[in-house]
Amino acid sequence: MGAASGTDGETGQAVSGRELTLLCEGSIELVGRIPRSSNETFLVEVTGTDGTSYAVYKPEAGERPLPDFEPGLYRRERAAYLLSESLGWGLVPPTVIREEAPLGVGSLQWFIQCDFQEHYFTLFADAPETHRELARIALFDYVSNNTDRKSGHVLRGDDGRVWGIDHGLCFSASFKLRTVIWDFAGEPIPDGLLEDIAPLAEAAPPDVAQLLDVDEVAALQRRVQRLLREGVLPVDRTGMRYPWPLV
Repeated sequence: MGAASGTDGETGQAVSGRELTLLCEGSIELVGRIPRSSNETFLVEVTGTDGTSYAVYKPEAGERPLPDFEPGLYRRERAAYLLSESLGWGLVPPTVIREEAPLGVGSLQWFIQCDFQEHYFTLFADAPETHRELARIALFDYVSNNTDRKSGHVLRGDDGRVWGIDHGLCFSASFKLRTVIWDFAGEPIPDGLLEDIAPLAEAAPPDVAQLLDVDEVAALQRRVQRLLREGVLPVDRTGMRYPWPLV
């Protein structure tokens, strides 16, 4: 299973771009609704000249109104993917915006083949080899201000790669971090990761900034500036920064 365009510096896994081409150009057929999603989320089959694959489709028309996020959460799904790519981390599966889709405009994300019995809690407990990637997701969630990192939003693909999914509630200008990943709190951030995020202190990638408002971009820069000053993964001193349900 490929991850993202380019090469992932950690795994050395090059990606051909087939996934993005299929997501951008393939025809979309609804397969069914994904259960237990707070917004309407659909498994779809995408077919193009290079073949057929599954993807996850989140139409704007299926979003519940929220008091603290404007409609268009699908744009934040795309922004999270672009941010991960700009950092060279490859944590978010390829994600595009499709205007012409069965239920209207929305995000389309490559479906990760995996064992869905595995999630953050099981990986942390049983797969210490994933801890480096799990800690990097914790850093990514602080940078992106993820409001909803449930355990089930962390997957290990059949290829062994660790992924983060479900980023519709990210990038708020107000600090809203809620996550289950607190096991690495207070640990030093490796120098290489600080170098990766350092450019964000000055400016967000243009394609990410295009999907956010000015206040959200400024807040992202401030969060990164704080990380660079303190040099450690964030600590929840309130004990309240957890999503619900946890999984």
